[in-house]
Amino acid sequence: MKKTTLLGAALALLLASPGKSSCQSAASEPPQADGKAAAAHYACSESDIAHYTARRATGPIRVDGLLDEPDWQKAEKSPRFVDMATGEPAIYGTRAAVLWDDENLYIGFWIEEPFVQAKLTEKNSLIFNENDAEVFIDGGDTYYEFETNARGTTYQMFYIWRDAYKKGGRFDVPEFDPVKNNAMTFGGDYDRQAPTFWKGTNPRGLRWVYFGRGFPGLESATHVDGTLNDNSDVDKGWTVELAFPWKDAKWLAGDRPLPPKEGDTWKIFFGRFELLRVAGAEVQPHPGWAWNRHGVYDTHLPQCWTAVQFSTRPVQ
Repeated sequence: MKKTTLLGAALALLLASPGKSSCQSAASEPPQADGKAAAAHYACSESDIAHYTARRATGPIRVDGLLDEPDWQKAEKSPRFVDMATGEPAIYGTRAAVLWDDENLYIGFWIEEPFVQAKLTEKNSLIFNENDAEVFIDGGDTYYEFETNARGTTYQMFYIWRDAYKKGGRFDVPEFDPVKNNAMTFGGDYDRQAPTFWKGTNPRGLRWVYFGRGFPGLESATHVDGTLNDNSDVDKGWTVELAFPWKDAKWLAGDRPLPPKEGDTWKIFFGRFELLRVAGAEVQPHPGWAWNRHGVYDTHLPQCWTAVQFSTRPVQ
């Protein structure tokens, strides 16, 4: 993300952060590299982490962005998103919900936006530089990032923690060869500051990032309730609908079953960034809103992501 500038800084402190339903049974945990417990104590506390129970869909879900199936109407929605760093109420309303069946993980967003804007059209553009919705899925030693703007332009990345990438290990395969695949290192949001310049912002350290590596079989769609890129009227907002096929989630699942079993828990980030201008000046940093507080302005913290527990009970 971007660094705070003096222009608009005072308002940014008000609008943004100063930095970038409960589980009932034991859950299958993703694999973790040895000696990384310190990462669990960075930024958020255990009490900050939201817990959500995802119910099974009872009928087909058509991914068209409308979220008009009866199951979406019945699904429990998240609380209104909060400022990612402070936990204070966000300016605009955002809610999310999760459904699943034997084929897919489904995620929906309901996003309040009075002036829906989305200018970027090129795949894997820096979507977070304008208004977006984001989903990260934790795999323990890996994680996946998805972003979309309101017009449906997407950004996808895949990460492997460098401490988990070892000779002869499970990631030592041609598709993850860092040299052949032009992998880059990533240290976290705002990592290029003196204290974190070499080792990154997360106690676990750096990640290999595979630019543009998408989720095979992903279906995504958006719908605008208003007029895109036209500020002459007031819009209601936009919605996002996603379907992630379980069969293509093996690198995230680790030893966990696909599809999940009753009580399995996956850590998922649900977030949103907002480009705001006040008196012609762009507010920096862009306000970042999420399902639950992270304690810092950083999305790349799997230890802080929402815990989604899967229930075999149908949504009702």
